[in-house]
Amino acid sequence: MQGKRGRPRNMETQSSILSASYELLLESGFGAVTVEKIAERAQVSKATIYKWWPNKAAVVMDGFLSAASARLPVPDTGSVFQDILEHATNMALFMISREGSIFLEIIGEGQVDSALAEAFRTRYIQPRRLEVRNIMNRGLQRGELEKNLDIVICTDLIYGPIFYRLLVTGDPIEKNYVEQLVTQVFKVIRST
Repeated sequence: MQGKRGRPRNMETQSSILSASYELLLESGFGAVTVEKIAERAQVSKATIYKWWPNKAAVVMDGFLSAASARLPVPDTGSVFQDILEHATNMALFMISREGSIFLEIIGEGQVDSALAEAFRTRYIQPRRLEVRNIMNRGLQRGELEKNLDIVICTDLIYGPIFYRLLVTGDPIEKNYVEQLVTQVFKVIRST
């Protein structure tokens, strides 16, 4: 991996910086995290951080994504229904966990910090949507789904209500809810 100026990153230093940014994010929230605090915790200079990341939002987002990726594996069970159910359930349960509460804070801060909002969309949301598209494409190739399926709309139909509950209604997000949601959508999109 290379920094923004093409220099190779020292993996130990990078790991230290990402861990420090994530720990501070969990401890204090996005608003209280500063590049100075990350540098102090990681025992590096601010210049080292800025050599590899353009701003606080980028390094914090990388720290968050590094921690989240281990919690959100992409399933491949051989069944598109099971894969989507596992993917959606894992994501929903992550979002309501302590670590996932950072998710809400990032979305909130993104309303006033356009760099953070853009980093969140491009580095978290779009990759998750790509995961879903790949799962759905496997299902299409195996003949499990309708041939003329609009994957983008299906993704919104499954994941949109989860975000709606999380961000708007505050209604509980439980495994049973996600299973009912995925089951209802699959009644329409499965090939007959």
